[in-house]
Amino acid sequence: MKENLTDKLASKHLGKKSLGSEKYDKTLLVKIPRSENRAQYNIDENNLPFLGYDIWHGYEFSTLNQNNIPINRIIKIKYSAKSKYIVESKSLKLYLNSFNMDNFGLGFDECQKICLDKIKKDLSFLLETDVEVNFFDDYKKKRNILKDYKNVFESVDEKELKVEDFKENPSLLEVKENKTKKSHKFWFPSLRSNCRVTHQCDFGDFFLYYKSKKTILISSLIKYLCSFRKEYHFHEECVEMIYKRLYDVLDISSNDGELMTMALYTRRGGIDINPVRYSKNCDIKDCVEILDIKKFTKAKNKQ
Repeated sequence: MKENLTDKLASKHLGKKSLGSEKYDKTLLVKIPRSENRAQYNIDENNLPFLGYDIWHGYEFSTLNQNNIPINRIIKIKYSAKSKYIVESKSLKLYLNSFNMDNFGLGFDECQKICLDKIKKDLSFLLETDVEVNFFDDYKKKRNILKDYKNVFESVDEKELKVEDFKENPSLLEVKENKTKKSHKFWFPSLRSNCRVTHQCDFGDFFLYYKSKKTILISSLIKYLCSFRKEYHFHEECVEMIYKRLYDVLDISSNDGELMTMALYTRRGGIDINPVRYSKNCDIKDCVEILDIKKFTKAKNKQ
């Protein structure tokens, strides 16, 4: 049986184990001509009976700036139905994932602009049409729950912070002593780890509450959480590992402190996983909504 052109082109990635690339790679992209499918339905390419666009949303775009500080964004892609080609979906996913461990620009804004320009240029060239691309700056927005948790990046200058470890490293955590116990609430919007079975990327928001005589230096907390970027664990394992490291470094047991760690992961395969771990004496009022089986709680606000 003769293989049609669409199946032949799509087979570059479909049905195969494709690890993609950890460095930006536009050669991963595959285009599929619309004409072969349209011909089956007597749709005239030169006289289309409709107007329209193809619109894509990518909920898990992530990359690094030159100092290895991660940014996570929601990406929107739009191009006309008049274009001769479509982009094959798995190839687009692999292409976007190739930004994950590559570095672009110094600050968040410069990094984002460089990535947008590359994606727009690559897709427009591939599809031979004008492709519109936009990022939704999700990291500054407060969650629909845990609204009083402070974004860790608001406490540092990301241009001055440099990350060097991408394997879980508790020695990165630094603390200072206080005379009295103090409460802290932080939100890290750029958590990434990897499934230990499929090796697919897992993205999420990490929330931390603690009360202790010790205070974690924010720059060290960011570096530590970034060190999960090349770890291969289930969601639950990651949250428990982080909990135990913080439990030890904050000396929660001996100073009668409190600790809560929670990760709200983005959905994969239609399911999101949101592990919560807290100390026995911890005030868990911040977790009430997500722990309530009768309430539906979104992991992320979407624009």
